[in-house]
Amino acid sequence: MSTQIEIGSLEDEIETCFARGWSDGLPVVPPTEERVLRMLSGTTRSPDELVGIVPPNYNKCTVEKVAINAVLAGCKPEYLSVVLTAVETALTEAFCMHGLLATTFFAGPMIVVNGPITREIGMNARVNALGQGNRANATIGRALQLVIRNIGGGVPGGIDRAMLGNPGKYTFCFAEREDDSPWESLAVERGFSPDASTVSLFAASGVTPIMDQTSRDPDALCRSFAACLKADGHPKHANSPPPVLVISPEHTHRYADAGWSKTRFRDTLNQYLQLPVAELLEGAGGIPEGISKQRTKDTLPKFRNNTLHIVRAGGDAGLFSALISSWGGSQSLTKEITP
Repeated sequence: MSTQIEIGSLEDEIETCFARGWSDGLPVVPPTEERVLRMLSGTTRSPDELVGIVPPNYNKCTVEKVAINAVLAGCKPEYLSVVLTAVETALTEAFCMHGLLATTFFAGPMIVVNGPITREIGMNARVNALGQGNRANATIGRALQLVIRNIGGGVPGGIDRAMLGNPGKYTFCFAEREDDSPWESLAVERGFSPDASTVSLFAASGVTPIMDQTSRDPDALCRSFAACLKADGHPKHANSPPPVLVISPEHTHRYADAGWSKTRFRDTLNQYLQLPVAELLEGAGGIPEGISKQRTKDTLPKFRNNTLHIVRAGGDAGLFSALISSWGGSQSLTKEITP
């Protein structure tokens, strides 16, 4: 069981949490025994069940310890199953949480939630889905980050070596807008039933806008998307880690109205994301960055294995989509949520 800490009657609980290093820089909810017990009502799992080993210090993480950090983050008990699944997924070897902490790149874990649970707990997949204002989105993502910090010791300036970081390292969590989508969801693409509730994790950096308010033809819009995606990381970088493309409802309608499937959209994008090797060479265009001349191919794919993760989200109005870059040492994973 976790250690109980007594504080003086004149001590401020929130300031005590700051002083003990339990905060990400914003105020947290003091994890009293009553609050933790209430949080544990959100799962059928035993409080002492081992969830995983948390890097960088590789400390044991139990259900109860996740619940404590969910309290700190401001979660409701009904969010706990999502938080537990996100933590389990982050602690798998393929996700490489230790490497994600240690890299000097911008990235941190990003959670995308699919399925009925998004509606049950009131997650936001619509207006401002990637922004502030929704308790479930904000606190679920924050709880994962606090687990890594408070249990694993992943503190900025310690093992967390991000040179700049990004605001998503406070919290980065949203739901996919599935209920009115003409395309299959991310989770369904990955083999899950539409009735399953899932968590997908990505090693994600900041959000880059993609704006095209003019294209009406789906092929022309694909060319526009591709031109923006080619700049991911650097215009001369080929075989880059696959990013997440968050496509808006209005942009999705351009394709659905023309009868395009998600597969056709992705295949067409990949066709336009083949980069001429001659333009990628070191020194080409007066830019030292680039690849060596020992290449036999005429083109290279912008993204590794022609892979691009596509998620639909956002409000009804606005011909804007988004590119979210990825860190290459991590594999994106999806796991079904269990109570």
